[in-house]
Amino acid sequence: METVIEQAKAGMPVLGICNGFQILTEAHLLPGAMLRNNHLHFICRDQKLKVENAGTAWTSDYTEGQEISVPLKNLDGQYTADERTLDELEAEGRVAFRYLDVNPNGSLRDIAGITNAAGNVVGLMPHPEHAVEPLIGTGGTDGLGFFTSIIKKLVDA
Repeated sequence: METVIEQAKAGMPVLGICNGFQILTEAHLLPGAMLRNNHLHFICRDQKLKVENAGTAWTSDYTEGQEISVPLKNLDGQYTADERTLDELEAEGRVAFRYLDVNPNGSLRDIAGITNAAGNVVGLMPHPEHAVEPLIGTGGTDGLGFFTSIIKKLVDA
């Protein structure tokens, strides 16, 4: 994990999905923490999200305000942080994704994903990697934008 922290601080793009998001918060690469879902049950379902920040290496193939649907699978998926941190995330445009229609786990301010101040580290609870091919998963490809975004970023680097 030390190498990941060093590389993230040097600007390397880092994506933490589900428990990876939890690890990024525990490593202090992202603020806040993950708690047990407020209803205390494991979730496995498609989840609608709203793209809030399309300016990261991981989200640039999306547009702000775009609605996407990707699978959500977690037990400890409730994002929490103190009010000051939440206000900073909002003011600085660092909320990357928000849950739409229903907040499935009690995450504060419907936050599904955030980014660090530099924008190179993104954490999110849903699983975009399970929504990249129409023949597998839920049949949607809304998660593909994460991976086309980073490929373009790395090719241009």
